[in-house]
Amino acid sequence: MKLQQLRYLVEVAKQGLNVSEAAEKLHTSQPGISKQIRLLEDELGIQVFIRNGKRVVSVSEPGKEVLRISERILREAQNLKRVGDEFSRESEGALIIATTHTQARYALPQAIAEFVRRYPKVRLSLKQGSPTQICEMVVSGEADLAIATEGISLYKELAMLPCYEWNRSVVVPRGHPLSQLDRKMTLADIANYPIVTYDFAFAGRSKINKSFADEGLTPNVVLTAIDTDVIKTYVSLGLGIGIIASMAFEPERDQSLVAMDASHLFEPSTTKIGIRKDAYLRGFAYTFIELFAPHLHRREVDSALLAHDGELDE
Repeated sequence: MKLQQLRYLVEVAKQGLNVSEAAEKLHTSQPGISKQIRLLEDELGIQVFIRNGKRVVSVSEPGKEVLRISERILREAQNLKRVGDEFSRESEGALIIATTHTQARYALPQAIAEFVRRYPKVRLSLKQGSPTQICEMVVSGEADLAIATEGISLYKELAMLPCYEWNRSVVVPRGHPLSQLDRKMTLADIANYPIVTYDFAFAGRSKINKSFADEGLTPNVVLTAIDTDVIKTYVSLGLGIGIIASMAFEPERDQSLVAMDASHLFEPSTTKIGIRKDAYLRGFAYTFIELFAPHLHRREVDSALLAHDGELDE
């Protein structure tokens, strides 16, 4: 049994049972993958994949367990490599962060700039996506850390570390009636206008919906986006008023808009870091986490991971 055979198994499953795509992804040949998988099946004495002619059509019941164990073995093999790298190349390596646009654009720049200054030989990569996409990147091993407000708690494979709380502002074009109010803005005031805000899966959108529902109001959401800059652009064009993360309003850049604090109207949201519970983190990964969330020292991160030790095997 070879690790390469396990990689072939896992990649075929990941590519929707398409052996050709798995071969392309792994830079090898389709016949080579098929041969190695059959050799492994012969050694195990079971059929992992069910075939119709030459085409793989499904995963057998014992095959599902083989795949689960194979994924774990490959993760642990990667952890072993990281242990070696930690002691032989302490300040070199790679760190892949999966996050949403709002976090990448407004929350992460300062931490990233300082990290790059401290670790010039570490290859830092940012992958953007929806909360679901970035969590799946970490679960599958494509990324080391997920940073988002939504979604992380839905994945049992991930340990969750709260980073900071944030709330929202309403943005309107200069001269808009809402900016002329001589009292605190209400949800009823907001509901009188078309609204441009985040897609439901992003940036605490569920908290926005809940606040309106609790007041018996139905917001008129005319446009949703995953990108705060897109929201601000369409507000500037007069499409509606915007509800955005307060950190995403930049007075110098957003001079055509006025931002009004709405923290009294919506529950705060918490941005979190998601890490695979069985991950081995390099030393520079702990440094990045602390740069982003200063209260998350190595001790706190290890405690969160140890608290989940063994849960994946249950």
